[in-house]
Amino acid sequence: MRKFALAALFAYLALAGAALWMGALNQDEGWYLYAARLVREGEMPYRDFFFTQAPLLPIVYSAFTGLFKGILGGRLLTAAFGLLGILTSVRLVQELVPREKRGVSGLIVAFLLGSNLYHVYYTVLPKTYALAGLFVLIGYLFLVLGLKKDFSFGKNILMFLSGVSLLFAAGTRISLGSLLVVVSVGLLFSFRGQKWAFFWFGLGGLVSSALVFGPFLLDPGAREGFFAAQAYHAARGGFDPVFTIGSLSRLVRWYAPVFIFGGITLFWQKSVPAPADRPGGQASSLGQILCFAGFAAVFLVQIAAPFPYEDYQVPIMPLLAVGIVSVLMNRTTDASQSYLWVWLALGLAWAGSFGSPLLQEWTTNGQDRFWTRKKAKPELAQLKEAVKEVEKLDPGGADILTQDLYLAVEAGRKVPRGLEMGPFSQLSDDEWRALLASAPCKVAALSGYSFAIVPPACTERPWAQQAEFCRILRENYDLAMEMEDFGQNATTLLLLKRKDAE
Repeated sequence: MRKFALAALFAYLALAGAALWMGALNQDEGWYLYAARLVREGEMPYRDFFFTQAPLLPIVYSAFTGLFKGILGGRLLTAAFGLLGILTSVRLVQELVPREKRGVSGLIVAFLLGSNLYHVYYTVLPKTYALAGLFVLIGYLFLVLGLKKDFSFGKNILMFLSGVSLLFAAGTRISLGSLLVVVSVGLLFSFRGQKWAFFWFGLGGLVSSALVFGPFLLDPGAREGFFAAQAYHAARGGFDPVFTIGSLSRLVRWYAPVFIFGGITLFWQKSVPAPADRPGGQASSLGQILCFAGFAAVFLVQIAAPFPYEDYQVPIMPLLAVGIVSVLMNRTTDASQSYLWVWLALGLAWAGSFGSPLLQEWTTNGQDRFWTRKKAKPELAQLKEAVKEVEKLDPGGADILTQDLYLAVEAGRKVPRGLEMGPFSQLSDDEWRALLASAPCKVAALSGYSFAIVPPACTERPWAQQAEFCRILRENYDLAMEMEDFGQNATTLLLLKRKDAE
């Protein structure tokens, strides 16, 4: 058991270390960390700057911005949340199986999640997934602990805390709000066995919703911005079946070990008789049902999005893994057989990570005919080089004109008002012209993402209009240097210096 635990820890640390330093840059991590900085400086999401997600991530991260610096610091903080999420998953599955199977069940979940390079990478990136997933798992852990308790004050407190934590998950990523509905309905239908558990759960959600969303709904400016953010998501376009099928295909590839265990569990459930009732068995069964139902509800909400990227499902994949492993272990009677499942989880997870396409993406920029285009250095190291060049052009400067917010975050600089969402910033054409003509910063940085996206539909801006914006910019700026294969998707970075800057 101890050797397996050490192997799981070693694998996680190796994968997390690789993701921290070698992991590809993502535009989202820039504007999430930038939003946290603005909140720390006293600004309010939706009112003082446009923000498209629920408000809790920048609020939580703002409390730590004094402890970390740049993208790597943000990744370290996010990795801490991601690791806590995996550990909570282990604890959750242990509550859903007999005591003698807790160690084995926890190890299987630890390998399925902590040895999955894709899961580790997306819980290292400063996006909503690690924090939201942690709140989901804490909420479910409180829920299962409460389900197993007899009627008492302690049970009511656990249910209350479960509602609070799941609301915090929705306050980090709004699509997770469907978990509150699923759990509430599940508790209501189990009223005979759980009595007023649904009331205390709902009360926790209600109180915490007032804390999380109340300040923004009471402030007229923030309220308008909050609903504008929801309209932004709704306006991104219609359902695309081809994109959706591709997303599902990639999700199965990234989490193949979990889905393989799911298939085995379906077969095993039909082949092996159900175990005899045990103390707490009904509560555990309800917990398993709510894990699967919660996963299904959020999965369907997110897969119905206009652009249902597979990484949207990262915060809820632990629920699926926990549900599958708990059902399988409850049908396994032979202790030696249980360890075979640990070996299988280890083998599948390690093979999947070793053969992950992410490793190729992190070390190459595709292929030029016969020749692989190898990256000279990790994207994060290249970003730090770009920051040094910016500093040479504007020593000690406080701002930069760019839509690549990971560059602004790494440089510790601010961007002009209206660009807080990076490539997804909502400026009208006239606002763009006025901003570029005003030349507000001594240094500008353009990549392939600059002027390219027309939000909220996220269509490509016509080339003629992109060229017009570039012409306006070049009236006041001179090209200082180029950096090829920069940042997300390896576009060319242009650093420009204002003509009147010394």
